[in-house]
Amino acid sequence: MSGPRVVVIGAGFGGLGVAHTLRQVGVTDVTVLERADDVGGVWRDNTYPGAACDVPSPLYSWSWATNPDWGRRYSPQPEILDYIRRTAADDGLRDLVRTGVEVSAIEYDDATSTWQVTTDTGTLTADLVIPAVGQLSKPVIPSIPGASTFTGPAFHSAQWRHDVDLTGKRVAVVGTGASAIQFVPGIVDRVGSITVFQRSAPYVVPKPDQAYSPRHHRLFHRLPAIPAGERRFVYWLTERLNGALAGESPITRPMIAALRAAWRLQLRRQIHDPELRRKLVPDYPIGCKRLLFSNDWYPALDRDHVEVVTDRITGIEPAGVRTADGELHEVDVLIWGTGFAATEFLAGIDVRGAGGVSLKEVWADGARAHLGLTVPGFPNLFCVYGPNTNLGGSSIIGMMEAQAGWIAQVARRVADGAAHRVAVRRDVWEAYDREMQGRLGESVWAACDSWYVDGTRITTNWPGLVTEYKRRTATVDWSELEEVGATTQ
Repeated sequence: MSGPRVVVIGAGFGGLGVAHTLRQVGVTDVTVLERADDVGGVWRDNTYPGAACDVPSPLYSWSWATNPDWGRRYSPQPEILDYIRRTAADDGLRDLVRTGVEVSAIEYDDATSTWQVTTDTGTLTADLVIPAVGQLSKPVIPSIPGASTFTGPAFHSAQWRHDVDLTGKRVAVVGTGASAIQFVPGIVDRVGSITVFQRSAPYVVPKPDQAYSPRHHRLFHRLPAIPAGERRFVYWLTERLNGALAGESPITRPMIAALRAAWRLQLRRQIHDPELRRKLVPDYPIGCKRLLFSNDWYPALDRDHVEVVTDRITGIEPAGVRTADGELHEVDVLIWGTGFAATEFLAGIDVRGAGGVSLKEVWADGARAHLGLTVPGFPNLFCVYGPNTNLGGSSIIGMMEAQAGWIAQVARRVADGAAHRVAVRRDVWEAYDREMQGRLGESVWAACDSWYVDGTRITTNWPGLVTEYKRRTATVDWSELEEVGATTQ
């Protein structure tokens, strides 16, 4: 007997990672459902020019599958996707994945104490359900009057139209977030012109990237302690950044000051037009919105055929984009660089727990889960990369591995018969949420409006160090959990 029946939703870093950890503890009846035709998550979907990671590759990888053959310190999308595919195949995880299966509903059956997982190919019964759909999986296109009337190609960066030839075209880019700062430099040399519509200027600091040469690779293979040491150093450095952003580090002020100085120096060196430079100065504290890393964003904007427009967009017309000053910016192609619905956790899936309670209703005022994992009344439903587990710095993979370890402990106890259908106690859930919102209220993220915020609540970010989160999830505190409508068999 392989233990409880587990359904994991999503075959990205989170879903595959939890499947690996479950098998490590002897829970092998695991099915991973993936709506797309391959594994990879965001690294499968985001294929825009210049797509790459902003966390150094030695840290942006599973701890149990380190890679001495990264081509660069900051790997591009094709290399990361290849790493996920290769590791999933080598570890046997690919055999657990059913692709082309989209989940529409998850409903707890009180009579049988099981979950019914409804998909477009049928219904599965599970003892544990683990949604691992990510926070950056649902592209957002703002509701702008006339958007549907534009006569040229229009697409989101996460749904890149590779069949659209941009050579010599007049291109409008709406948004200046993490994707735009990569794809604008990626297309700037082949378009006729680019008009970048900026609502809010980002802080962009230098990206200490480099290619790893054959000599590096020979050294990494011969002396594994070297890439392992780089991984530890990057982790230490990013933890300092996490602490600075959360306001919990003794070096908060010096580190924030250093980042601001690096941003300002890069802006002055790479933008020569004083008027353009003024447009690119953010109006909020550094770190309040996602800090971006790039060496070629500012040089791309400092081109004769590139214009940055800060006037508010009032409408889209067949020929282009109209702004509040009355000007129509005529373009041939419209690209949305407007990010994702990060605060809409489990969007598109109707989740109903014990007694038919809707998770959407429980989260009406903003998503919240104990340790980002469990919600009262939803037994054996555990989120990966759930509410308040995102990081301002560092690698999210470390957080997801900690979550996988916690979930595996619960699954193993269920397999052993010592637990059946468990979820967090309501009082523990409420106390944890008060702690999170209290700490987040003291962080830099509370100083402005961003995709971290849902109404008045910061629902995405973790307010501390990865080290703290790992400590708090290292061992399941069973006093925080309770049996919910389970039958003892």
